[in-house]
Order: sequence, then C-alpha cells, then structure tokens
Amino acid sequence: MRAALLFLVTACCLWVLLPAGASKVEKPLPQVDGVLQLTKSNFDKALKKSTQLLVHFSAPLSGDGQRVSAAFQEAAAELQGSGVTMATVDVSKDKDLAKQLNASGPPPVRLYINGDKHTPVVCPVPKNAASILTWLKRRAGSAADLLTDFSQSKDSEELLVVGFFKDIASGYADVFYAAAVDLPDVSFAITHDEKLISKYDITHDVVLLLNKSRVVEAYKMAPKTSKGDLIAFITVYQMEVVTEYDGQTAGQILTAPVPNHALLFISKSSKEFKQIHSAFLSAAQSFRLKVLFVMVNVEEPRNGRLLEYFRVREGEAPLIRLVNLTDHVTYHLPSDKFDTEIIKTFCQTYLDGTAQPKMQSEPILEGWDTQPVKQLVGSTLEKVAFNPDKTAFVLLYLPYSQKSRALFPLWEELAKAVEHREDVVIARIDASANDINLSMYGSYPALRLFPALFAERVVDYTGKETVKDLVKFLDKEMEKAKKYRVKEDEDRKKYIEAMKAEDAKKDNKSKDEL
Repeated sequence: MRAALLFLVTACCLWVLLPAGASKVEKPLPQVDGVLQLTKSNFDKALKKSTQLLVHFSAPLSGDGQRVSAAFQEAAAELQGSGVTMATVDVSKDKDLAKQLNASGPPPVRLYINGDKHTPVVCPVPKNAASILTWLKRRAGSAADLLTDFSQSKDSEELLVVGFFKDIASGYADVFYAAAVDLPDVSFAITHDEKLISKYDITHDVVLLLNKSRVVEAYKMAPKTSKGDLIAFITVYQMEVVTEYDGQTAGQILTAPVPNHALLFISKSSKEFKQIHSAFLSAAQSFRLKVLFVMVNVEEPRNGRLLEYFRVREGEAPLIRLVNLTDHVTYHLPSDKFDTEIIKTFCQTYLDGTAQPKMQSEPILEGWDTQPVKQLVGSTLEKVAFNPDKTAFVLLYLPYSQKSRALFPLWEELAKAVEHREDVVIARIDASANDINLSMYGSYPALRLFPALFAERVVDYTGKETVKDLVKFLDKEMEKAKKYRVKEDEDRKKYIEAMKAEDAKKDNKSKDEL
C-alpha cells in the first residue's frame, strides 16, 4: 500500500514539473508526396524549421506552371532525406502571401536559406527535374568539380562549354563556375590539358563552346569579364544566328540577355523568302551579342498574337522591325529593299541612337476629351501635352501590365481631386499601341508631367503613389513653370520686337532702292 502511494506521489510531482504546453503534440506541416503545402499561416513555421527551403510558387493554370510543377515533384522524390526541404505555394489561392513575398510573378522557384525570408536565392526556371538537381549541386560545389579528363570522353551532340584555365583557383575559374551555376541546363567542364589547348590552337583563360568537338565560338576572358558577360555569350551562341519564333523558342527569345531584337516578318512560302532571309542572316553575323535576330512566319496562325502586338498585317510582309524589350520602343526599317548592307546600316543607326522610332497611333476615341481622365492616342498626345496654357499629367501604361492597371483607380481619384482646375489635364495613353518619342524615357508604367510652357519640357514623377503626393508634386511644378513662363514671355516679346525691327529695316531698304 505504501509503495503504491509513493508511486502516485512521484507521478504527480513529475507532472507538475513538466513545462507548459509539453503535453501538446506539434501538428506536422501538410505535404503531398514529400512536398510541403504552404500557406500564409504556416510559411514562417516552415522557414524556421528548414536550413534550405526550396519553394515553387505555382500558377496551376499556366502552361509553364504545370511544366515546372512536374519537374519540381520529380526533383522532390530525388531529394528525399537530403538537407533541402521542398515546398509549394499556390499563388492563385494564397495571393496575400504571394504579394508579401513579391512572388506573384517570376521567378517561380526560390531558395530560402537559414530562415532568411527577404533575400531568397533565385533558381533558374527549370526545364526538368535534372535542372533543379544540377543547380543545387553546383551551388554547393566549386570549380574543381568541373575538372574533366577529356582523354576518356566521347563526342556529345549537346553543347559543351569548356574553360581552359591554368589555375583552377583563379578569378576567371570562379566567374566561369558562377555562370555554370546559373545555367544548369548546359554542360560545363574545366581542363588544363595542354594537348587540348594545342588542338584548338588557343591560350589559357579561354572559354570554348563545343558541339561534337567542333568549335562553335571562343571567348577570351579578361579582368573585367563578369558572370553576366559570360552568360550572355553562352546563351546567345547557343541559339541560331537567326532564330525562328515559335512555341518552343518563344521563351528562349524573350529571356535572352540581349534586349535589342531585330524581327523579320515574312511569309516562308513567298518567292523572295530565300533571298531576304539570306540577307538577314548575313547581317546578323555582325551583331551577335548586340542584337538578337528573329524570323517570324506571318503565315503561321499561332504567331497571331505577336503580329497583333506589333500591329503587323500579313499583307504588309516582308518588313523588319527593331525593338528594345526594356522600353518597348519600335523602329521600322525605312526601306522596301532588304539587302545585307541596308539591314546592317539600319541596325547600326539604331545602336548609335540616330534611328527614328516608328510613330503609331490608335484611332481617336469619340468623346475622349469629355471624361475626367482623357484617353490620349499618338495623334492627340502632342496637342494635349505641349499645350502652353495647360499643365498635363499623363500616365503612360501597358494594358497587359498588372502594375499599370493598378494605377487606373489612382488616376481617376487624381482627376476628381483637380476637376475644378481648368488649367490642369489628367490623361493616360497606351504606350504599347502608340509609339511616340516620349517612349524613350524609360520603362512603364510611367507618370509624366508636361508643364504649361512653350518649351517641350517633361518631368518624371517618382514619388509616392498617393493623391496627396501627386497633387503636391503638381503644384510644385506648376509654380516652377510660372517662373519659366515669365522668362519665356519676355524672350518671345523681345523676339517679336526684333523681327518687327528687321521687317521695318527691310521695308526701308526696299523704298530706298525704288
């Protein structure tokens, strides 16, 4: 009896000594096939528990999203038991978390290390599971991992990037390896084999692109060579000199590290196709790494959206356009001849900044100037923006940009706030449909103010996106403009008086001659 009582007392004491909450069993994070299913409520918990958390921000309804999801699931099976925790977030359902992590758009795969929520490492968009596995392996490795004995290797049909470095610990080798990490779908190797160097008649610190042991192109490393320079070289020379735009190449073209694109719109069945394509190809050789040359078959129905974007009708082909993917300004080859020299001259004037952008305008909308926010087009912009008696505040937007559309309500509020002011115009214009010279001044969306001056002056707004701050900026610039206007009026008065004096002088001279 005493023994039983002693046992009961001891058990009670132990229960009292247990820490609060110790009796609770921690609920495991939900997962499917080894991949954590994260939401706003459990993301931070997963982050704290994982040294390396690889997250796929999936958009299930997109084609690319499904492909990346398949690659991610396959890679997860391979990484079971490793130090990498795989997780996915459905951005279509958990929009608040996606917005908080700035993950509503690309890149879709990110690696969070040691609980750092704000500076994830971006994973290149994977083509397959091998892309993810190679990327993780190279991130954890070093240049020495790429050392290859070419005496035992066989020719490969795939592109092989080989670095010939005398010192594997050199800065050049580090830059080479950094490029290899960011290009997991490309095969890389390092060697200091003197026989191979002699075979290709090169020196040390050279990078070769090989295909079946045939040299595609060589790149001489320099002290200023960056990872970006090397990636651009490899990416561009991976592609054809002229790449045909289609479903398979679209992603490669749009993500290429060369923002300047020359597009040949042509019918592949036309009589002049062979001749024009040959001239286009010949011109392209001179602009590798400067301009990406792309051929678009206007007969292909699947290219309809691209033709619509550039406002090209099948009957207008052949034609050549140059476009910069950063500012979306389009240039049109001002010639109906398509020989190599004409194309090369066009590209060079574009690069020199002397080419004139193509001016396009949407049709003027009926009642466009009766709304609080005036809907401008190319043909009305100059009239409104450079009216010397009114200050115009214009939103330049891209209709397919979520960031642009998000500013529409703000612009309506601004128009309402200043509707009583007859000297102010609030307007907007589709920058993708109206190619205007103002497009040269940066990316979109953009907020630009045109003061009430005779001089064509433009002021960029880069402040907070609130009505209060916009009105404050507007008032400040209008006060500045008043001072400039006084000087302008004085200068104009002096100019008119000088012209009158000059005319009077001419009249007197004419009378004397008579």
